[in-house]
Amino acid sequence: MAAVVQIDEIHKIYDSGEVPVHAVRGVTLTIQRGEFVAVMGASGSGKSTLMNLLGCLDRPTRGRYLLDGVDVSHLGRDQLADIRNLKIGFVFQGFNLLARTTARENVELPMLYGRRHLTSRQIHERAMRCLDLVSLANRANHFPSQLSGGQQQRAAIARALVNDPQVILADEPTGNLDSKTSVEVMGVFQQLNEQGITIVMVTHELDIARYCRRSLVMRDGRLVSDTPVADRLSAATELRRIQEAESAAKLTD
Repeated sequence: MAAVVQIDEIHKIYDSGEVPVHAVRGVTLTIQRGEFVAVMGASGSGKSTLMNLLGCLDRPTRGRYLLDGVDVSHLGRDQLADIRNLKIGFVFQGFNLLARTTARENVELPMLYGRRHLTSRQIHERAMRCLDLVSLANRANHFPSQLSGGQQQRAAIARALVNDPQVILADEPTGNLDSKTSVEVMGVFQQLNEQGITIVMVTHELDIARYCRRSLVMRDGRLVSDTPVADRLSAATELRRIQEAESAAKLTD
C-alpha cells in the first residue's frame, strides 16, 4: 500500500515568551492508504497539534511532511489552502454546519471554494452521492436545526468526502453525541474505511478508539505507542446489542 501520510522527525515549537513550548517532539509516522487510525493522549500531549500539522493548518518548525507524496512542509498559505481543499476532509466535534443552508448545500460548499470547474448539476450530484454514502440523502433539504446530532455529524462527514480527499481527519467526532449515536457515527466511519477511505481520528475515549484499526498514543509531544487495536469493536454488532437491550427494557416496563 502507498503511504498517504509520511512525517519524519516533525517538531513544533511555539514561542510563548521566555520559555518555548515544544508541542510536538521528533515524531516520525507513516499512515498507509486505507488505514483507520486513532490518535490518543491526555490534554497537552500534543495530539491536537499533531492533527493540525497533518491537516496543513499549521507548519512544522522542523522536519518533513509528505502528504500523498507531496512535501507540504514549507508550502505557502495559498498552496496549503489548495491542499486542504483537495486532499483533506475535515470532521469536527461541533459539526460546523451553516445554520441557514440545507444539508445538501452544506455538503456542496467545499466544491464551490475549490479550483475544479464543476457544473451546478455535477455539484448537486456529487453532494447527493456523498449524502447517500452516509444514509442521509432523504434529509438533503433539511436545515441543521431539523437534524439530530447524529444526522448533523453525518452531513459533516459527507461534506468531508465530497472532494474525494486522500485522508479524512476527524477531531473528536463523537464528543457532542450520546453513546448510541456515537456508535452509529463510528459505524459510518467503519463502512467508509471498508471502502478504502483513509481515516485519522483524534479521540480521548478508549471505547471509541476500539472501532479503529490502529492506535497511536501521544505524551509530552512524543509518540509513545503505535499498536494495532486488539479486540476491535464492530459498530454493527454493538448497535444490535443496544437495540436488543432497549427492546428488553420496553418489555420489562
